[in-house]
Amino acid sequence: MPDTGPAARPAFGTRLRAAMDRRGQLCVGIDPHPGLLADWGLNDDAAGLERFSLTVLAAVGEQVSAVKPQVALYERHGSAGIAVLERLLGECADAGVLSIADAKRGDIGSTMAAYADAWLRDGSPLAADALTLSPYLGFESLRPALDLAAAAGRGVFVLALTSNPEGAGVQHMGGPGSRSVAARIVDAAAAENAGPGLGSVGLVVGATVGTALADLGIDLAASRAPLLAPGLGAQGATAADLRQTFAAAYPNVLATSSRGILRAGPDPRALREAALRTRSELVSVR
Repeated sequence: MPDTGPAARPAFGTRLRAAMDRRGQLCVGIDPHPGLLADWGLNDDAAGLERFSLTVLAAVGEQVSAVKPQVALYERHGSAGIAVLERLLGECADAGVLSIADAKRGDIGSTMAAYADAWLRDGSPLAADALTLSPYLGFESLRPALDLAAAAGRGVFVLALTSNPEGAGVQHMGGPGSRSVAARIVDAAAAENAGPGLGSVGLVVGATVGTALADLGIDLAASRAPLLAPGLGAQGATAADLRQTFAAAYPNVLATSSRGILRAGPDPRALREAALRTRSELVSVR
């Protein structure tokens, strides 16, 4: 069903919870890497990009809670790539599939407002259901996106605790006796999510962070944040790992798998079966 605007659109957290209850906790990343395009027999150009993207959406859109296009892999094709991304996001809206634009935007003032306008405003050709954000100019620098998302019934996912080795050098740090940077980001998201049910200000927490949550004293369940957890599948995390890592917060986890599913293409049936297997694994450890 086409998106009919904020008056008819519940909060993003409400919509995501309904999708997860109906379709499970899997988000498929639409990541058209040059190597994957080649493996699918597609050219590394806008036409190949479009064929790849729409094939993935058609194959898995009805099986998963959300899809997450990686914006950088469209930007590398210039305006033609952005046009493909616009079409993909429009197709998601028409099909009622939640879309998360993985753009990791973060800036201050009018520039942050412009990013919010591009990705979260009703009527924008790039409007997604949710947008990933980087808070490392200060959480409050994200205010234009937080406010516009809330007003439009859309959501955001704020980088909090990533599993890349370099991330710990910033995210685990804190002054003497103070909470870590990651913990303070979680606290800030929790404040935005005050109220019942799943909030609309989500957090990005890597599926392979191991014991970092416990080590840093972070209670994700109390944040009421949807938790976007990249790293399932090709990056090494299993459903059992996610259940152990997120513990009481596991029901709020939206686990992301990209290459682990995309490598099954280009056959739509194989893509669908890969998504269903992964979805079932996530359900089995609840």
